[in-house]
Amino acid sequence: MSKKFTDEQVAQFNQELEGKSPAQIIAWAIIHAKKPVITTNFRPYEGAILHAVTNVKPGIDVVWCDTGYNTRNTYKHAEELIKLLDLNIDLYVPKQTSSHRDAVMGIPQIDDPMHKVFTEQVKLEPFKRAMDAHQPDVWFTNLRKGQTAFRDSISIVSQGADGILKVSPFYNYSDEQLDAYLEENKIPNEHKYFDPTKVLGNRECGLHA
Repeated sequence: MSKKFTDEQVAQFNQELEGKSPAQIIAWAIIHAKKPVITTNFRPYEGAILHAVTNVKPGIDVVWCDTGYNTRNTYKHAEELIKLLDLNIDLYVPKQTSSHRDAVMGIPQIDDPMHKVFTEQVKLEPFKRAMDAHQPDVWFTNLRKGQTAFRDSISIVSQGADGILKVSPFYNYSDEQLDAYLEENKIPNEHKYFDPTKVLGNRECGLHA
């Protein structure tokens, strides 16, 4: 897929959306979308993006890429949100089980050459498979400013080399603002989350960079 919009057009989109609410940003994106998706891993604050987008477009495809290493709390939280928000979930998992991988590789440290192979197996390959299957033109994510250096370099709307328009309705929200959003809308949150590919909290996961 080649880029649909020029850098100037994307910059114009961001100018238009500056100061808009998440609901207004999502409504704008849906108008531009033929095949929108949300991706989620049910990490902390994912309830906000899932609630906000499904409020505007009920039944939207929700792609869950599960590494297989989630905590018990995360799995229980995922099931709670799926039921509460009536999510149209399409689940993607690695081709090997975590038990198989633990036996032959374990979870490599960042400086281990096998870390790249591990990340490809548990995160990148399932994600690519999901995107190939869904062929989205608009991708809703919960990226926020201040999370990583890369995320600071983008804005509410960005476009990847694949031409997909990436929309982050809560881009300018702080944790405190998201806490307030979740409380106001009675959406549960869960902080006991584990990403085996990141190790460091401020490290980019590989899907977005």
